[in-house]
Amino acid sequence: MKFVVFSGTTEGRLLSCYLAEAGAEVKTCVASDYGREQQGEEQGVAVIKGPLSSEEKAGLLQGAALCVDATHPYATHVSASVQEACAAVGIPYVRLLREESGHPSALYVNSAEEASALLAPQEGNILLTTGAKELPAFSGIAPERVFPRILPTHEGLSACERASIPHQNIIAMQGPFSRELNEAILRQYAIKYLVTKDGGSPGGFPEKAEAAEALGVKLIVIRRPHETGLRYRQVLMLCDRLLHAQPLPHD
Repeated sequence: MKFVVFSGTTEGRLLSCYLAEAGAEVKTCVASDYGREQQGEEQGVAVIKGPLSSEEKAGLLQGAALCVDATHPYATHVSASVQEACAAVGIPYVRLLREESGHPSALYVNSAEEASALLAPQEGNILLTTGAKELPAFSGIAPERVFPRILPTHEGLSACERASIPHQNIIAMQGPFSRELNEAILRQYAIKYLVTKDGGSPGGFPEKAEAAEALGVKLIVIRRPHETGLRYRQVLMLCDRLLHAQPLPHD
């Protein structure tokens, strides 16, 4: 039985391995070389690096019993394209939802642009843990104040160069980050504001929030887009039902 997993997250990697160990044929799509590296090698899991065209998605989905969208909670454009491809081919689609986090003292905003507008008139250094793709949204803030923590990739470093971020401000590191390491970074760069997304526990949100609270750093969180779907354990149950030849429940 064939399953297609659009991955790039901890949950996607765990699900792919679980299905392969259960004897399924698993096609896992990741968006980059970094995603392929994180996915690793697992017997029974074929990793395809995207991005894929509509035709390539259709070919990948052909004959699948189920497509699981386990992409990042903020990658809404990817989810939309995967759902559209499944509808076109007639393959069942399910969105795997990550548990949300929260923090009582955090300030929530709706976008990176809103966070930037909020911070522009303030004073103090800003740690950005929102990803290199969000850097253009902060172009209205003096680059000397901005400290992006990015993946150590050519794409991330190039984004910092285009944003004129001083080299000494670039923190190119791969997580996960402990609370202690987050605190050390906040101290080292005299950070006053920490801007992040709600990546949940797999994305290290609790460790960032705890470090910010401990040092009196203002935590600014970009809200997640609204989604509907199933939690990880619910997706496992759905996959088990298929593996044991039980019909899927109707909506």
